[in-house]
Formats: sequence, structure tokens, C-alpha cells
Amino acid sequence: MIIPHEMIEPETLKSLIEEFVSREGTDNGYDEALSTRVAQVLSRLKSGEMVIVFDQESQTPNILHKDVAKQILIEQEV
Repeated sequence: MIIPHEMIEPETLKSLIEEFVSREGTDNGYDEALSTRVAQVLSRLKSGEMVIVFDQESQTPNILHKDVAKQILIEQEV
């Protein structure tokens, strides 16, 4: 299920994005500040390039590129 970022409280959204950009394996080799990485992801959420997906089975949210999210949702329907 895709959750519009506008429906999430600002502080909760910020925490979700911070957790996303801080995950192991998401280090892109650049030494950017956390606030910069959060701002980049927020910008991509606002533009629709990325979306927040809630996995009902694991009861966890994730941030994905819109094309990846669409493919996952299509696969779940099959």
C-alpha cells in the first residue's frame, strides 16, 4: 500500500527518512550531512519520484523508487 507523504506527521516523516538514509547499505560514498540526504529524499517524495510503501505483512514502512513500488504491488496482486 502506498502512503502519500502528506498524510504522515512532519516529525514522523523526518524520522522515517532519517532511518532510510542511515540504513546499512545505503552509503553512496559521498560524505553529505544527514540533513542534506534527508532533504534530497523529501524532495524526491514531493516530486513523486519516490514513494512510501507500507508492508502490511511486516507492518513496516519503506521508501522506494516509484517504479520499484509499482512492480512490487503488481507482483503482490498475482
